[in-house]
Amino acid sequence: MPLADPTHPLLLLVQRDKRYAVDAYLFVLEALTYAQETLGMAEEPGDAEREETAEPGKRSRRRKRAEQHLTGQQLCEAARRYALDQYGYLAQTVLGNWGVASTKDIGEIVFNMIDIGQMRKTRKDRREDFHDVFDFEDVFRDRFSFVVAESA
Repeated sequence: MPLADPTHPLLLLVQRDKRYAVDAYLFVLEALTYAQETLGMAEEPGDAEREETAEPGKRSRRRKRAEQHLTGQQLCEAARRYALDQYGYLAQTVLGNWGVASTKDIGEIVFNMIDIGQMRKTRKDRREDFHDVFDFEDVFRDRFSFVVAESA
């Protein structure tokens, strides 16, 4: 279902929870893919960590990539790196325009997407896993410095 479809779950979610722009949700999904494909951060959860399926005792037939899992901290780190890669010095501004001002916001986005079936979680995953992972000001602003050349 294309995102232009007004009944797409993400568009319905944005109408229900106006804190975050649809671009924020797309960014988190892209950061997840970036973590898995570019950074190689994901790993398969153990059987005890998997979300229960509809038929107890049977393993769902999801593709291996769908089985891969990131912790909240890992996803925040991937989002940080992806934002810097995509937006550089403007990363904090871009994310802020979408309503994302802290790692807690990334967690809220993730759990909103879990609620509508766009992401999955393990039994160990909690919203608090995303709280205070890092400070946006520290990782997006303070790491850049500008040097003005002195005129001769």
